[in-house]
Amino acid sequence: MSTEIAAAPAQGIEAFTFGDPTPVLDGREILDYLECWLNGRWYEPPLSLVGLAKSTRASVFLQSGLNFKRNMLERTFIPHKLLSRQAFGQFALDWLWCGNAYLERRRNMLGQPLSLQPTLAKYMRRGADLETYFQVRGWKDEHEFAPGTICHLREADINQEVYGLPEWLSALQSALLNESATLFRRRYYQNGSHAGFIMYMTDAAQKETDVDDLRTALKSAKGPGNFRNLFVYAPNGKKDGIQVIPVSEVAAKDEFGSIKNISRDDLLAALRIPPQLMGIVPQNAGGFGSLREAAEVWAVNELEPIQARLQQVNEWLGDEVVRFREFELHPVR
Repeated sequence: MSTEIAAAPAQGIEAFTFGDPTPVLDGREILDYLECWLNGRWYEPPLSLVGLAKSTRASVFLQSGLNFKRNMLERTFIPHKLLSRQAFGQFALDWLWCGNAYLERRRNMLGQPLSLQPTLAKYMRRGADLETYFQVRGWKDEHEFAPGTICHLREADINQEVYGLPEWLSALQSALLNESATLFRRRYYQNGSHAGFIMYMTDAAQKETDVDDLRTALKSAKGPGNFRNLFVYAPNGKKDGIQVIPVSEVAAKDEFGSIKNISRDDLLAALRIPPQLMGIVPQNAGGFGSLREAAEVWAVNELEPIQARLQQVNEWLGDEVVRFREFELHPVR
């Protein structure tokens, strides 16, 4: 009688990856299309304005820089009876974050101009005739403005002439990299494995209670959360029976500080704001130079050109509504 013995399956190496799902909206996908297409009634923006609006909060330097420019514009703006300071602030912020700014001219019962109200650029769409404008907030949630009531300012683009694109768009990848580095480090600390260790004991203890006391001491040494430790008791175990490659050795080499600094410099270059005006602490002994001189040069090279662009509203309206006072710094006391 023959006996057949089934061969055991050969042992193989199994490799796998794990982590969070890949986000649908990333820096590469948001820039895949930069041309406008007509859906029959209005032109769609050259890129997702919803994704672009979310990206403005990806980095503290990007959002702070946009708000800084908005604040300087509001500081020098002279309110008008048709355009309040609050309305101008929204108008200026839309221009800075997406390269498009809209003002609706509202009239009274006699047909005279009553006020100029900003319409959120995130939801504005330009009609097929390039003269009609729609406010589209969702499916079948749209509003068509009366002809001639919308003033549209757009930042020039080399690919199309329908919508504007923000000047800081080239630094979008740096903003997303800054965000990714921050989220990685935050999850790294939340994970808790970066500060733990394995205590491997091979010698047999005289009493089992000694092992229990040691186990209890390790458990009570740290509270719940991070810095978890592991105790392994293996009587008469062999040397190097358990070997561990700590994850912290790999994660600690991610160059977190360098990534944050490089991406920050890219954003400041795209926004054209001196670092001392953003409250950034210098790393060198010499510092960034005179704060007053930096503010004066920035006002001439950056603030005044933006003011001139926003004053295009006056040509459309036929009245000097958008006015600015000269940028001045208070004397040091």
